[in-house]
Amino acid sequence: MTLTRPLLLASGSPRRQYLMKEAGFTFTVEQSGADESFPAEMPLEQVARYLAMKKAEVFRLRLRDEIVVTADTVVILHDKILNKPQDRPEAIRMLSDLSGQTHRVMTGVCILSREKEEEFDDTTLVTFKTLTPAEIAFYVDTYKPYDKAGAYAIQEWIGVVGIKCINGDFYNVMGLPVSRVVQALKEFI
Repeated sequence: MTLTRPLLLASGSPRRQYLMKEAGFTFTVEQSGADESFPAEMPLEQVARYLAMKKAEVFRLRLRDEIVVTADTVVILHDKILNKPQDRPEAIRMLSDLSGQTHRVMTGVCILSREKEEEFDDTTLVTFKTLTPAEIAFYVDTYKPYDKAGAYAIQEWIGVVGIKCINGDFYNVMGLPVSRVVQALKEFI
């Protein structure tokens, strides 16, 4: 897809960059550096969109002709957000908690230009089969999922062998509901 204006993807995520390239976009990459904290009393369903908007706000005052895309993905299990694990024990604990369970993956997106702003979020339900401790340890030790919300990436080994089913957008679980982003960007052309 060709835009008539420069596109900036404000994300250091290699998965988001890959998905935007696969959608045919040419863009530059710059991380926002925004603090990713959120109010403790905020409903969990609002966190991903809130963080995406917070990341976009960093660029608001310096926008010229560009369109900025920001996103944030959260994994929610039993009314608790599973962030990126800090270390091996935390990654193992998260995957053990996800084992045999259904959880929500929510990605919030903000698209911003000088003239317009659009925010939305997308939710996908993901069900893991029951994972053995050996499977969890293998995945964590081989793939080192420390930069991934919920300690996993659906496109890696654990998604191939450990996901029983999903209800929603596969690419949302990777970090960006690409088809919705494409549709929203058409409104900015």
